[in-house]
Amino acid sequence: MPHLNLTGPDAGTPTTPPPRSPRTRPAPAADLAARLARSATVTGGEAMSDVRFFDWLDDRRRAHGQQVRRTTFAELSGWHFAPGTGDLEHRSGRFFAVRGLQVRTDFGPVREWRQPIIQQPEIGILGIAVREIGGVLHCLLQAKAEPGNVNGVQLSPTVQATRSNYTRVHGGSSVPYLDCFREPGALGHRVLADVLQSEQGSWFLRKRNRNMVVEVGPEVEAGEDFCWLTLRQIGLLLRYENLVNMDARTVLSCLPDWQHAPAASAAEAASDVALRSWITGQQSERELDTRLLALPEVEGHGWHRADDRISHERGLFFSIVPVDVVSGRREVASWSQPLLEPHGTGTIAMLVRRIDGVPHCLMQARVEPGYLDVVELGPTVQCTPGNYAHLPAGSRPRFLDAVEEARPERVLYDTVLSEEGGRFLRARNRYLIVAVDDTDDTEGAGGVGDPYGEETPPDFRWVSLRQLGELLRHSHYVNVQARTLVAALRTVPGLAGPDPLTARPVPAGAAVAGPADAVADGGEGRADHR
Repeated sequence: MPHLNLTGPDAGTPTTPPPRSPRTRPAPAADLAARLARSATVTGGEAMSDVRFFDWLDDRRRAHGQQVRRTTFAELSGWHFAPGTGDLEHRSGRFFAVRGLQVRTDFGPVREWRQPIIQQPEIGILGIAVREIGGVLHCLLQAKAEPGNVNGVQLSPTVQATRSNYTRVHGGSSVPYLDCFREPGALGHRVLADVLQSEQGSWFLRKRNRNMVVEVGPEVEAGEDFCWLTLRQIGLLLRYENLVNMDARTVLSCLPDWQHAPAASAAEAASDVALRSWITGQQSERELDTRLLALPEVEGHGWHRADDRISHERGLFFSIVPVDVVSGRREVASWSQPLLEPHGTGTIAMLVRRIDGVPHCLMQARVEPGYLDVVELGPTVQCTPGNYAHLPAGSRPRFLDAVEEARPERVLYDTVLSEEGGRFLRARNRYLIVAVDDTDDTEGAGGVGDPYGEETPPDFRWVSLRQLGELLRHSHYVNVQARTLVAALRTVPGLAGPDPLTARPVPAGAAVAGPADAVADGGEGRADHR
């Protein structure tokens, strides 16, 4: 097995590798699927053992000491409420801005409102480098501290950088491994996935990032803040709370689906053409009218501004808060910025079932004001339940009761995960995958028991896992919350086989080192600690 330079004087700043001979013909898709499947299942011979990973992570957390202090808008360095508009902007005109938005729609229990929203028009790069080590594909992940993380350091992609970051507007250091993704062909690397994907449409206005997976050669080694992990190891780490960050999860979901054949099946609830036609119809027929406002224009419409926050009068939804950050391991040592602080932990859930033996997910055509194409496919349930308490009876999201009342053996995945810590402060959602069958009573909605029936809600459809993988090859079909659940679905034992969809214990010897019940107990052991 090649030696990985995890320590030493050159570890922290990888050098640009010499050019390699370009690969003129990519390997067949079936070959790639087999290599991914092997990485997702093989045990033994990993570049970094499970036990060593946690020792390495503890070491990185000690090295990445970070101080985040709440402050006031007047004390924010480099930021101001712009003269004329009152929008919260960086004085360079780069990075991002907080503006006001007026929304009118036919989706959801509230049809018109105003809110602050983050506008970041530049497209960043989220990239994971992969390479074979000992005949097994490994992913290069980074221990990265973000100011909004609940626990400081989480596992991020190889590269996670906005354009302002990697063009060094802030005057900081360069981004390691960036050339692997900006010039993969010149370096002889092979692109396995490359697609623009959206981010949270309720908090960002038309925000997109380039999601990339690039296969590199043996000359690319791991710096001290980076580690090579197999898909099996990453899949098990996805069951630890607040460990694998949002940006890593979205890139992982864009990998080709190694569990399901690329060919369509007659057992799928809808053909690919019918599915795309339904999505296009939803995008064409749903009403969404958005208009940018000056930030002060949201005041008096449920929002108010104080010295240290912009918040909703009911204490719901989110606040915009200013922070100062000191970090010895980032491109710059200290900075100020606003962060969006959600109120409450969200519930993000996918109902899954087999249709004639083929696993399907119940997807919702969601309208969110920040989407570029009005509608993207979201999970069955995507909400913060507390935000609905003040609304009339009947406003509660469809299928939320089915998720909250699911029998334990039907819950295939249940983990609290953080959202992006560079823009959001302690944003967490409880992600669940829940199996249903023909006998389940889910709020009397025949669309779960009878996927072909007329009772299926018009904004929901059963979509096979194969079809989700195909949609993820393209932009703006599957939203960021659903992409996390796609990454999680690929870790569920037996999902690709004929067995009933019920929770099963992880086989002995398969769990990542930590507490003895770290993966299977569904409680404290899943948390990100030793």
